Amino acid sequence: MGKELERDLGLPSVTAISIGAMVGSGIFILPGLAMTMAGPAVVFAYFLAGVLVLPAALSKSEMATAMPEAGGTYLYIERAMGPLFGTIAGVGAWFSLTFKGALALVGGAPYLVLLFDLPVTPVALTVAVLLIILNVVGAKQTGRMQIAIVAIMLAVMVWFIVVGAPSVESARFEGFFDSGFEGILAATGFVFVSYAGVTKVASVAEEVENPDRNLPLGILGSLVITAAIYVAIVTVMVGVANETALTNSATPMQVAATNALPAIGVAAVVVAALLALISTANAGILSSSRYPFAMSRDGLAPDVFEAVSERFATPVNAITITGGVLLVLIAFVPIDDIAKLASAFKIMVFILINVALIAFRQGSIEAYDPSFESPLYPVPQLVGIVGGVVLLRYIGFVPLVGAVVIVAGSMVWYYFFVARRGGVGREGAMTDAVRRQVGRDVVEQTESEVESDGHEVLVAVTERTASDVERSLIDLATDLARTREGGIRVAQFDEVPDQMPLPQSSDTLTEADQAFEARMADRATDSKMPVRYGEIVSHDTRHAIVNYAERVGADTLIIERTTGHDTLLHNDADWIENHAPCDVVEVTNLDHDAVEHIGVVTDEGPFDPAKVGLAGALGAAVGATVTFYFPIGADPPESRRNTIDDYLSELVGMCDAPVQTRIVEADTDDAIERAVEDSDLLVVSGTQRHLTDRLFGHLSELPRDETEHGTLIVYGASKPGRLRRAVERRLF
Repeated sequence: MGKELERDLGLPSVTAISIGAMVGSGIFILPGLAMTMAGPAVVFAYFLAGVLVLPAALSKSEMATAMPEAGGTYLYIERAMGPLFGTIAGVGAWFSLTFKGALALVGGAPYLVLLFDLPVTPVALTVAVLLIILNVVGAKQTGRMQIAIVAIMLAVMVWFIVVGAPSVESARFEGFFDSGFEGILAATGFVFVSYAGVTKVASVAEEVENPDRNLPLGILGSLVITAAIYVAIVTVMVGVANETALTNSATPMQVAATNALPAIGVAAVVVAALLALISTANAGILSSSRYPFAMSRDGLAPDVFEAVSERFATPVNAITITGGVLLVLIAFVPIDDIAKLASAFKIMVFILINVALIAFRQGSIEAYDPSFESPLYPVPQLVGIVGGVVLLRYIGFVPLVGAVVIVAGSMVWYYFFVARRGGVGREGAMTDAVRRQVGRDVVEQTESEVESDGHEVLVAVTERTASDVERSLIDLATDLARTREGGIRVAQFDEVPDQMPLPQSSDTLTEADQAFEARMADRATDSKMPVRYGEIVSHDTRHAIVNYAERVGADTLIIERTTGHDTLLHNDADWIENHAPCDVVEVTNLDHDAVEHIGVVTDEGPFDPAKVGLAGALGAAVGATVTFYFPIGADPPESRRNTIDDYLSELVGMCDAPVQTRIVEADTDDAIERAVEDSDLLVVSGTQRHLTDRLFGHLSELPRDETEHGTLIVYGASKPGRLRRAVERRLF
């Protein structure tokens, strides 16, 4: 029996963990820098940042209750949006936490300098090295001091708010919005990183007691509490200290405490800032190193990140490389750029969290069954996405470029390291959601095709068309027109040399013409459908066919595969297919009344609506069984198979004929082979050239007595564009 985790984290513990992950050195460092952008409105910037974090908190709360056994932003996004976006999220989250750790060290070191006369950068580098070593030696032990540190910080913050509030001067808030819209948004994006840990508790979701209730309440409750503390602290800071003093100081909270608290209170603020330095920097190293470790485990990063020290049982390479990046940031990147980049990467990740929830909701992942659902969906998620994009626009040029580089670099990495090595065999809920939407569009188009009325069918024959072939073509046209309350028009196209004047040729009735008119007169008398017929004389049959189809308003053109100067798989066919104003059906070896099993095969996407309509009409007329063959390759994702099952079920409901479906877990060649074995008539799409080439190649390899399969090659007039076709091939 496997070991199980005891769920012993109640609501207070969940709330404390979430608050502890948010409250850190940022509040001791960022307000002064943010005031240079927004002035007194920095108070509103902290409030607005909390509001824009809320959608991501709601989204992750829902995903955590649906997948309480899985933790982490990277994992949720990877499952929702696929390995490519999982790579982007993993790299973005890694950089965000690494930058946040660097911010704690660079911004917190000045508070240490208040106690000891030491240079800031060497102090920050020294502390960073010590924390890296501590994490390498034993990451488990590093988590034990977090609760005590957070408790001390919160106590000092509450003391600062309560004692400092009476000293707030309203005059310091004059010109509150003078910085304008851009200044407030810039400051909002700048301080966004202060809320970065709001959803961290989801990473330990499997340890939470009653996660359906405690996870969302803990996450949302901690966000409200932390936002209230932040807004209150910044309000006191702005209200008790001179703006210039705050913006010019590397220790703004100490400056404000000097004006509002007794000496012991100032000392407490400095001590709390130092504790925040250690707590936040350590949490940054500890948490960020998990991302390359997890990505390596999932096949999205090199195996080197997955290496675990035999001596210390820690992911030593992931921690060391993360620490190296941290040291470079401390040594060479200014503090305001560190803060902006940390916020930019976190904003990007939170945007992906909101998109991930939409993907889960729109997809068909059966295991996704959250007990808590984000209220007012999808409004909060759309607000979070749009708000995040806006903040990235106003946060500054450097972080915007950084976010773009992370996205582009992650995509390049995924392509060369993952995709070209065979991929990871997973797809996200977003892929399935897009597939379902594309499927719905195709179903609507197919339904419109099948249920259209007044369908005019033109049968084009020549003097060389055999009478039995002509009869089968007309029978097929009758089946198609009858189901759509349309009409039939049969035209015999006679081609004469260029030297022969057309008026003279049209006045001459050959024996073939007379025989054609006699057959059509008998057919019109016997048929329950109105049949119009006539002869067309021209110097160029293919032009005449297309022009006549356009003149009579044909919806479908039916031709034998040998109409024209050459076979329709060569010059005439290509030209007619590309220029005909309607659907074109090429017919080969059709024994209309003998058809019992119709096989419809697709490749590179869903079935062409015209193909479905034709197969259904013929099957209903002759009582044949229509079978749809859909190849999906070996070991397809469950979500893909479910979506295609639903799509095929929709097709079954549209056809009047008996219908079967076959999902072939193999390549297209296997699907063709099965269709050839089981069917006496095959219906394929002419726009899928690879499919028709393989089909006729397969038929040519059969023994002579097995090659008399009938084929209907359908060319739909409304062909999807290249982009749409590429999307269909990728998804289906």
